[in-house]
Amino acid sequence: MKLTKRKGFNFFRSYYDVYNELTTDKEKAQFIGALLDRQFLGIEPTDLKGMPRFAYISQTNSIDSQVKGYEDKLNVRLDGRPYIKDESTPMKGGKTTPTNGGKLTPCQQGKEEVQEEVQEEGKVEVETKVEDEEDKPYPDKSGVFNFDKYLIFINETLGKNHKIVNKKVRSAINARLKEGYTNKDISKAIVNIKKSEYHINSGFSYCTPEFFSRSETIDKYSKEVTVNNSLNKNSRTQHMHVEKKLTKKDWADPDNL
Repeated sequence: MKLTKRKGFNFFRSYYDVYNELTTDKEKAQFIGALLDRQFLGIEPTDLKGMPRFAYISQTNSIDSQVKGYEDKLNVRLDGRPYIKDESTPMKGGKTTPTNGGKLTPCQQGKEEVQEEVQEEGKVEVETKVEDEEDKPYPDKSGVFNFDKYLIFINETLGKNHKIVNKKVRSAINARLKEGYTNKDISKAIVNIKKSEYHINSGFSYCTPEFFSRSETIDKYSKEVTVNNSLNKNSRTQHMHVEKKLTKKDWADPDNL
């Protein structure tokens, strides 16, 4: 059993998203094992390869910030080494000067502990808030964008089975909202695209959460799309089936996204 003094840490949504991108149980176990060893024991992974290594590297900044925040706040090292704050003495102008081979004298350390502990507590809090904000949708004039309903709305409207709205797509949608697009513009594009002969005949294979995060998609399909009279029988059947499913769900109203 591995011993640790740490009792817990914030498990960010980005960790879970990356975990779900891994395809095998072995890869997932390697990633989670490396994450937990770093958070609880301070051990940096050295034997990760392939996709688990890529997944871990993508989260290194968040993981290391959490570990450093904990260690600096409690003046301990998770890996058991003696704690020395940044191995240096802070100087004016943000520069540091090594003292006694990189160590602080007892006088310096005692003086810095009170001041830096307060500073680091504030730093950790800010870092945590920034990380949490990544999973909060950008609010526009019609309300908060709900990514879960967005995913459900696409799947139910177009008969798809997409699993997640990843971080890249979330960022793209937030960017569209900042540019002035609204929840209603995006939901109209989703509703109108099911009338497109091209997309009906292709089984809506291109209609992913990422597809609707593009400005050109919203511009093109947020306006009414006319159904072509040359739709084949199967396309019409599929279209009617989707319409029937939508009427059963109150949350399927585009205004509710």
